[in-house]
Amino acid sequence: MLTAITRGVSETLAHGELTFRERAPIDVSLARRQHEGYERALASLGVRIDHLPAEDALADAVFVEDVAMVLDEIAIVTAPGAASRRAETESIAHAVARYRPVHHNSYMKTYALMEEMGLPIAFHAGYNWNDQTVGMMNRFISVHALGFVFYNMVHLANWITNGLPERFPKLKVLWVESGLAWVPFMMQRFDNEYMMRSSEAPALKKLPSDYMRDMFFSSQPLEMADMAALENNFRMVKAETQLLYASDYPHWDFDLPSTIYDLPFLNEQAKRNILGGNAMRLFNLKLPAQKLASVA
Repeated sequence: MLTAITRGVSETLAHGELTFRERAPIDVSLARRQHEGYERALASLGVRIDHLPAEDALADAVFVEDVAMVLDEIAIVTAPGAASRRAETESIAHAVARYRPVHHNSYMKTYALMEEMGLPIAFHAGYNWNDQTVGMMNRFISVHALGFVFYNMVHLANWITNGLPERFPKLKVLWVESGLAWVPFMMQRFDNEYMMRSSEAPALKKLPSDYMRDMFFSSQPLEMADMAALENNFRMVKAETQLLYASDYPHWDFDLPSTIYDLPFLNEQAKRNILGGNAMRLFNLKLPAQKLASVA
């Protein structure tokens, strides 16, 4: 299906860049109605509309075609000559990135370079209100509970089944802000599927869960309603060596360091590792011995 990325008309449209003619008044209400008609026309032709919200601080942002050139294999985000338009690139870059799965060939050179440089790659998923699945939820609690997790599950599934752990064996992978409860499910579900349909993932040399146990995960938001289940989650992800404490401060659901330190089933070394040691190892950080001795 063809997809058209559009953006709403900003309130400040009349103040946009203009160099080739005299400035004239613009009826923003009329412009919005015309733009809505343009989107309806596209939709009537079977085009899926990815509508980005208006950016009132960016007068020209409705002209999304100026800041991104989309080709079959890659999307190129431009560098606008007008300083007033350069801030448009951030949101359009996020929008076009949604249409390339993690196993897309255009990313392979980036993964190879990161592996060569010894840099980890972190996936921080976020929900997209324009996604039909998310759009069917009518409460934020549902979106918050499932949104971040769902997209990380999609990316992890593609990462493993397309053999990227074998193609880039030294590239360390971190999954951020999805908690832990989803990981044991993915391990069991994908092991079960792989045992029945291994021909669909021919690059794999071991069970999907074995690759997952080599990955890293951030702790927040830590699901603590069932302490026995939480302890099992820690065991399955090898938390002592693979879990990184994250606070997500100052968001409303942030976790204090005590969230980790007060867990009764962790020993002191595991707490030190999760609260800082694992991150130091993953990101190749150096900490003076006297400071390291005082950690935790």
